[in-house]
Amino acid sequence: MTDDKAAIKSQLIPALREGLGVIQMIVFKELRSQLARKQPDGDATYLSRLAGTITNELFGTPNPEQIFVRFRQEHWGTIEQELLSISTDNPGLRAPITDALRVQALCDSQEGLGDDATALARADALGILVRDRDIPLPSTFMTMVRELGRQHNLIIPPMPMDAAPGPGPVH
Repeated sequence: MTDDKAAIKSQLIPALREGLGVIQMIVFKELRSQLARKQPDGDATYLSRLAGTITNELFGTPNPEQIFVRFRQEHWGTIEQELLSISTDNPGLRAPITDALRVQALCDSQEGLGDDATALARADALGILVRDRDIPLPSTFMTMVRELGRQHNLIIPPMPMDAAPGPGPVH
């Protein structure tokens, strides 16, 4: 591999990982909102922890801190029910989750973390994975991430240089 290709590859995986993080934040926000609608009297901390645990479970990234391990064990029934309802309660999340899980598997493989497709298989079993969806190219994935991030107020899109009048050149 040439040095130029290695440099591009070394920048691509971290950028894709950042995009993956944005999708995870969107999933978390949507799940937290949905849980708040289902349980309007629910404690905000509990609902946030539940949404976070569900998101982590979906992406195969459980939090190893003891407080979260215990929460997961104590609320497993609710977590499992919510995982099962994502495809029907949040059908608009299916495509971004599918793309994010595929990109996650690609990044893991490229970084030598193995070819574990457990999260993909789990999403498929839960009816979340969109099987006939094309595997996204990195540019397509990042475009989707930017648009969804903008819609959820997580990303402020860059402004064109000529769109924002400034003080002019400094001499």
